[in-house]
Amino acid sequence: MKELKVIKIGGNVIDNPEALDSFLDKFAALEGNKILVHGGGKVASEMLKGLGIEPRMHNGRRITDAETLKVVTMVYAGLINKNIVAALQKKGCNAAGLSGADCNCITADMRPKEPIDFGFVGDIAEVNAGAFGMFIENGIVPVVCAINHDGNGTLLNTNADSVASAISVAMAEEYKTSFVFCFEKQGVLYDKDDDSSVIPVIDKAMFESLKAEGRVADGMLPKLENAFAAIEKGVSEVVIKHAGNLDKPIETKIK
Repeated sequence: MKELKVIKIGGNVIDNPEALDSFLDKFAALEGNKILVHGGGKVASEMLKGLGIEPRMHNGRRITDAETLKVVTMVYAGLINKNIVAALQKKGCNAAGLSGADCNCITADMRPKEPIDFGFVGDIAEVNAGAFGMFIENGIVPVVCAINHDGNGTLLNTNADSVASAISVAMAEEYKTSFVFCFEKQGVLYDKDDDSSVIPVIDKAMFESLKAEGRVADGMLPKLENAFAAIEKGVSEVVIKHAGNLDKPIETKIK
């Protein structure tokens, strides 16, 4: 079975041009089949404010009304996505920037309006593994943003961690798939204030203990929940690490 890496980078990398360029150097140098999934960073919020639209969030998730959808689509699927693709082309990595609507790669269902109305936010319904495979088998690296569609002409904003996890699971049927979360920490930390306290391996029992002790919380919880869901659905390996360590064995492996 051919191998594939699905790598997710967050807004903290997107927002730092030097960190992004360094990460893309390492990503371009990775051999073998790969897919890059990216988040949005602060650019959309800055642009919204510039247009007189106050960004609205709930528990760290963006509330996406009709005007906000226009802006995040322009920023995520346009400005950020195409800048990453252009940078990869410069580095000799042939890439194609994709939203879920392109080639019908990802469909999503609009999130129910209760208990919180998130507006044009989608939860993933289906990933078209064949479409991604078409790019990969032709030597093209998909660069995927978190804008998807409902199959009926409506675009939807989707959590990028969820997009990366869903792609990993879908591709695991045809590829031995590794899923790599890249963010601003060295890995999952036993002590959130000590960057050297990386936990090398976490299984489900340890995850429950860490939650009970309050050592993993907030934004780390959905990352780990997505990680375990991916493992349970056939992904071979899930790793959480610093974007700057893509080429180094400093990481937390999920078992």
